[in-house]
Amino acid sequence: MKVTIERLGHLGDGIAEGPVFVPMALPGEVVEGDVEGGKMAAPRILEPSSDRVKPPCSHYKSCGGCSLMHASDAFVANWKQDVVRRALETHGLTAEFRPIQTSPPQSRRRAGLAGKRTKNGAMIGFHTRASGIIIEIPNCKLLEPAVKEAIPALEALTIAGTSRKAEISFTVTQTLGGVDVLAQGGKPLDGPLRIELAGIANQFGLARLTWEDELVCEIHAPVQEFAGHRVTPPAGTFLQATKDGENALVSAVLETVSGAEKVLDLFSGCGTFSLPIAEQAEVHAVEGEASMLTALDQAWRFGKGLKHLTTEARDLFRRPLLPDEIKGFDAIVIDPPRAGAEAQIAEIAASKAGLVSMVSCNPVTFARDAQTLVGAGFEIGFVQVVDQFRWSPHVEIAASFLRR
Repeated sequence: MKVTIERLGHLGDGIAEGPVFVPMALPGEVVEGDVEGGKMAAPRILEPSSDRVKPPCSHYKSCGGCSLMHASDAFVANWKQDVVRRALETHGLTAEFRPIQTSPPQSRRRAGLAGKRTKNGAMIGFHTRASGIIIEIPNCKLLEPAVKEAIPALEALTIAGTSRKAEISFTVTQTLGGVDVLAQGGKPLDGPLRIELAGIANQFGLARLTWEDELVCEIHAPVQEFAGHRVTPPAGTFLQATKDGENALVSAVLETVSGAEKVLDLFSGCGTFSLPIAEQAEVHAVEGEASMLTALDQAWRFGKGLKHLTTEARDLFRRPLLPDEIKGFDAIVIDPPRAGAEAQIAEIAASKAGLVSMVSCNPVTFARDAQTLVGAGFEIGFVQVVDQFRWSPHVEIAASFLRR
């Protein structure tokens, strides 16, 4: 079948009339190939787009870590801006869009890698496109060098801690103290295995090794810095994917809440926004995971030049803060997971809050929650799209809302 690509889908695949989904195709391109189940798995490009470029990574055709490396940076930037814009337009909303902030190559400080034993050792990498097969990634253009340099340690952990048929997953995070590793799916931890794993961590200089939910060893504190304030997050905890992306989001949030004296930080995590805000305002941080708040509280106690900061462990999906609890805060920062914060946004809309800084990783739920605020009398001040998942369809958003 020969088709012309009309647009990109939300996963970055080209879509032709039918619909026919075509991976690694761009709008306007004419492609040919066998179609099965509405998908052209191996397209031949007959008429390429002017936005098509040579992928800079040798693993791109098979690796599932990236999906848009065949498109120019300008095309990807415009497409990601349009994804957010169209999501808002679906709800009848418009906004001022600032230029997108894109993280550079080799800046991913946190990644999920898979491991499996082989006859001669082990292999570590990403899964291949649309399959469970693991591909090694020595020339990966996404990861920070320190994360790639941890692969020999992950190979040793895989050999020691898995059976021949099992797959193990690693969450690998670059920290000031070295690489922090959380392993999941390995053998049950017993005394001899603990000793062997600790020896591997020490041999390769890992900062910390956690096996499932159990700490194996901590050789160096796996410290992160938020605005210069040191935090030791729990193993595998959420962290913005790149430092550049984090800085862009923090800058947008600080601009929005500038001048506020008391700020409510919802879904605060370990303090990505709480600690920078605490340099200029009092902060009450609310988060569902108590271990994150413990890390935040400790960082605040050892921080310098910070105003009063309090924490509260609370499930904001089941028990959102009510208008009476929101009263008294000059500004609200909210950074929910992909599902958004429908219940909490409804309570903010019903309150007398006048200023909201919303951070989101999902344009669909962001637009839905934005519509609720606008319906309650808020105006969208600006939208800042941040691309820290380079060459993927994912986007981050920071936006300001001011009640009329």
